[in-house]
Amino acid sequence: MSETLLTNEPLVRLGFFFGVFVLMALWEFLLPRRCRKIGRRSRWPNNIAVVVIDTVLLRLLFPAAAVGLALVAESRGLGLLNLIQWPRWITIALGVVLLDLAIYLQHVMFHAIPAFWRLHRMHHADLDIDVTTGVRFHPIEIILSMLIKLGAIIMLGPPAVSVLIFEVLLNATSMFNHSNAYIPFSIDRVLRLFVVTPDMHRVHHSIEDYETNSNFGFNLPWWDRLFGTYLSQPREGHHGMTIGLNSFRDEQTCVSIKGMLMIPFRGKSEDYVINRRSHGRPDGAG
Repeated sequence: MSETLLTNEPLVRLGFFFGVFVLMALWEFLLPRRCRKIGRRSRWPNNIAVVVIDTVLLRLLFPAAAVGLALVAESRGLGLLNLIQWPRWITIALGVVLLDLAIYLQHVMFHAIPAFWRLHRMHHADLDIDVTTGVRFHPIEIILSMLIKLGAIIMLGPPAVSVLIFEVLLNATSMFNHSNAYIPFSIDRVLRLFVVTPDMHRVHHSIEDYETNSNFGFNLPWWDRLFGTYLSQPREGHHGMTIGLNSFRDEQTCVSIKGMLMIPFRGKSEDYVINRRSHGRPDGAG
């Protein structure tokens, strides 16, 4: 079974991507959480175009991708998990969890280092938030993220199946937790104990710098609670909060494909960087 999945890795990932995308798009349409500020016609084509650019670049630069490197590491006994003789299912599960921790730490790093934040700003500069925001990342950031992921695979040595599961989960949960899908509070309160929900991650896209620098998780919500970056709700509420960045508010920059790709090269990068933020923790946050 696992060999079949690995052999058809591109098709597996593509199938899950389109399946989750359609599901979340329908959910947003039927049960939206917030009123849209900008229509789909102006945002979706450009956000989706970025996905196409990112995918083509990754396939050209990294034809074997993360799963291929995991197979090499596994065959040569490289990485921490290849040094431990545990049952296969434990190693697979641990590989997924450790990769998720690595991505959490990477996300924090992209908010902490000004040069990296310049790249990551394109993701946060979206003036609205929905399923397409979850796949809107600057091509340079995507390449850098892949290099970091490959380094983590070499160090951790997760099974190739773990990497494939993680890659599928990362894409799926990114679209899920960026979506504008409504989930009742009583369900969300329980669900966010196990997975990052849309209401939990939406806080991270607030225009307020303290809220932007919280809730960094994509798959698992535990890291934010463990490392003290968890914030339960936005100060202005989900209907009152403003999405985006103070420094980028015009549609030509934030929505057009040319404007988005130029964001890393515009203005200063200090405004939202964690160790340079101007506002302190709001009262009652936590």
